[in-house]
Amino acid sequence: MAVTRKDIEKLGELARLKISEETIDEVTSRLGDVLNLVDQLQAADTTGIAPMAHPLDAVQRLRADEVTETNQRDRYQAIAPATEDGLYLVPKVID
Repeated sequence: MAVTRKDIEKLGELARLKISEETIDEVTSRLGDVLNLVDQLQAADTTGIAPMAHPLDAVQRLRADEVTETNQRDRYQAIAPATEDGLYLVPKVID
């Protein structure tokens, strides 16, 4: 799929991104390279290949679910303008 300078200008307009005149040719080239790679991947024959749930088939290491911070709510609420029952009171801004 070929990407033109006009396509990039339209994409920039739709995404509300300002792409400078100096970089628009580079962006066009790079996006074209990405789309060419996608075309190559789509052309690969995957007949008979089962999809994988995870490409690396790896197990994620998770840290222990432990509380590491101390509860400092009273300290923080001591400097708040208004609190009640452990909650911060704020002025109503929307009717």
